[in-house]
Amino acid sequence: MKDEFLNVPSHVALIPDGNRRWAKKRGLKPWEGHRAGAENFEKLIQCALRKKIKCFSMWGSSIDNLIKRPVLEKKALLEIYKKYFKRLLSGPEIFENEVKVNFIGCWEEQFPNSLKKTIYEIIEKTKNYEKRMLNFMLAYGGTDDMLQAIEKIRSKYKNEEKITEKMLKENLMTANLPPVDFMIRTGGEPHNSNGFLMWDTADAQLYFSPEFFPDFDEKKFEIALEEYAQRERRFGK
Repeated sequence: MKDEFLNVPSHVALIPDGNRRWAKKRGLKPWEGHRAGAENFEKLIQCALRKKIKCFSMWGSSIDNLIKRPVLEKKALLEIYKKYFKRLLSGPEIFENEVKVNFIGCWEEQFPNSLKKTIYEIIEKTKNYEKRMLNFMLAYGGTDDMLQAIEKIRSKYKNEEKITEKMLKENLMTANLPPVDFMIRTGGEPHNSNGFLMWDTADAQLYFSPEFFPDFDEKKFEIALEEYAQRERRFGK
């Protein structure tokens, strides 16, 4: 695929579904699927940088993922986050490409201090970058995002003003993110989950891959991008 002829989406959002089913199919523990998924996502980040995708968002977990799943799985998932984010911090990619890294969701209420320390360090060291954006949605749900935005607006404006699209966007957790152009979901289930980025995906092109996320490698990512390049976005016209 020749990158110079590719109509590259500016903002790609990814729902990496299928880690647990991938592990189960192989007789492995659920967290081994999450580990394989994290390793795969590292490769996809490299691919996104090569393709010059300006904004790349990944849904890492919902609040339910962290509350309702077994303790051992949650503990392992948090350890995977910690290991991966430390590796991200020690590698050259985000600094050479001037990638601003954002962590969006209620993760501060759910994560241990040791993990939060690493996240705060990444945020601090990349906060002034403007060329690219990498977003991790952690303990995030689109429904929760919308509800908290409405509560903020109600508290801030006291019902004195008409609520506008601009007002709503400014009060979302994703206030600083551009609209999503292309949303990819792996795992073979063609639906959204918990209103993921519901406001920002209003006009997004959708792509559903049958592969479990650990098998959705760079080649399959490129195939998805090729398909996007062939589509015509009419925005209701």
